[in-house]
Amino acid sequence: MSYETITYEVEDQILTLTLNRPDKLNAFTATMQREMIDAFDRADADDGVRAIIVTGAGRGFCAGADLSSGADTFDRDARRGPVKRLPSGATDYSDPNARDGGGQVTLRIFKCLKPVIAAVNGPAVGIGVTMQLAMDIRIASEAARFGFVFSQRGIVPEAASSWFLPRIVGISQALEWCYTGRVFPASEALAGRLVSKVVPPDQLLPTARALAREMIDKTAPVSVALIRQMMWRMLGADDPMEAHKVDSRGIYARGRSDDVKEGVVAFLEKRPAQFRNKVSTDMPDYFPWWDEREYR
Repeated sequence: MSYETITYEVEDQILTLTLNRPDKLNAFTATMQREMIDAFDRADADDGVRAIIVTGAGRGFCAGADLSSGADTFDRDARRGPVKRLPSGATDYSDPNARDGGGQVTLRIFKCLKPVIAAVNGPAVGIGVTMQLAMDIRIASEAARFGFVFSQRGIVPEAASSWFLPRIVGISQALEWCYTGRVFPASEALAGRLVSKVVPPDQLLPTARALAREMIDKTAPVSVALIRQMMWRMLGADDPMEAHKVDSRGIYARGRSDDVKEGVVAFLEKRPAQFRNKVSTDMPDYFPWWDEREYR
């Protein structure tokens, strides 16, 4: 698939996915939504991709939704055609036309099997910041700005951010940023634990790539894929026993794998391990454990 609103570049097992509407500060559109989902599908299927960096072209990361439609920007009936109604006249919220497009992107990122790093190069507001919440680590340029501006537009947070944001920064900080809708600098994002570090603009991508390399060079791809899903999905667990169940499956299944044999022998022989198991073909038989239909 060729892309209109993003670029897809793989080098040394690192995919750099760049939002690419620089003349519009990379404002989010329905086309960008479809292309981002496709890009993550493509990356998950490619064993040559071990880590993903998401950044923006030009001086912005993403200015939020494209507001060029004016007052109808967020009116789904006007933009997509009328959403179905129930016999009572109430809205049928099961109609796909009622779904939030940004949420479809973050849910796809949530399911990703590769580490995802946001390299925030400039302004990131609305969906421009909420899409980052399903990414694992956020690194900001000193030029970055953030804003959960929904209250100032008369709408509500989207992209499943009411689930992600409090888990990342805590409920009080999440509410302060969303209540006020203010745009704040990278330093405040760092203090509030939205980002892990702030670096000079010319160091942003090198810093992100160096971190990605750490995630790649000495690690087993299948282990990293499992760790990502274990950590994210346990945020919603109601008891540590749920983690114990998944841990037990993982230790049993991976303990018998070629990767683990190689990892132990390489350690004892004081040499780099050569992990052969692939995410595309060698995920353990209990995966994905959260979907009963996939149990084998």
